[in-house]
Amino acid sequence: MSSKATQQPLSLRIAIYAFIGIWLMMAAFPFLWTLWGSFKVELDFFSITNWKDALFGPRTEATYGSSLTGAGYEGAWIQEEFWRAVLNTFIVCFFVVCTSLTIGTLGGYALSRSGFKYTFWLLIIALIFRAMPPITLVSGYLLPFFEWNLWGILPTSIIVLVAINQPFTLWMLHSFFQKIPKELDESAKVDGCTQFQAFRHVIIPVMWPGVITTGLFSFLLAYNDFAVTAMLLSKENQTMVPKIASFLGTTQTEGNVMFAVAAVVSATVPLFILVMFFQRQIVSGLTAGAVKG
Repeated sequence: MSSKATQQPLSLRIAIYAFIGIWLMMAAFPFLWTLWGSFKVELDFFSITNWKDALFGPRTEATYGSSLTGAGYEGAWIQEEFWRAVLNTFIVCFFVVCTSLTIGTLGGYALSRSGFKYTFWLLIIALIFRAMPPITLVSGYLLPFFEWNLWGILPTSIIVLVAINQPFTLWMLHSFFQKIPKELDESAKVDGCTQFQAFRHVIIPVMWPGVITTGLFSFLLAYNDFAVTAMLLSKENQTMVPKIASFLGTTQTEGNVMFAVAAVVSATVPLFILVMFFQRQIVSGLTAGAVKG
């Protein structure tokens, strides 16, 4: 009787499930619509006269003999060599994440265990630096990169993205380290570990969900960046987001919108897979950072 008494009313449960269903449909609709439209021609997907053309694709069928076509993907990946931008993106993301996490874990751990008063001011300076618009920081790098003939190559964007991203990783990892009791370090030292051994063998395994969460956010910053990579990379070394923007064309060059649509879908799918794969670690890391130990 007590379980039935505490059970939610049927109408409330229906309302909750209906709200969740509507919310999921609204959240997923933009991606699903873009995914469907990537297999159409531009006149169908962006039809002004009849929105049903995007569903049934009459012009797509008239052109290719089918209501669905992979011409957008073929044009983006093969004709425009979008695979080069994908490769460049993952190279940049890999080195940005590795460098940011290495410096962030060591710096965050040192600051969390430091008893000096300047620790607070270092974190405040890092926060101010992170709050500045990235475009204002990029301009400061342009002159030395031009003078040293370093403009246009991938290491330039990696250096700048690490500099922009480092305050965020430092703050986030510092908050995670503060939740770990200092008694763990002391116990490891009693057992004969040095400070670095205690950090490596005792603290990092406890911190692993927080490291993965911070690494994912660092990856997303580098993956989705436009301002830095658009200004610092040459056309041959473009990453995905500037490459997608180039598909839209300019007043001087004609673009292909369907190449951009297909490229957007191609760039979104890896993010979806990545988040789904690390969802448990992300939730665990965010929870660990939010709950005081």
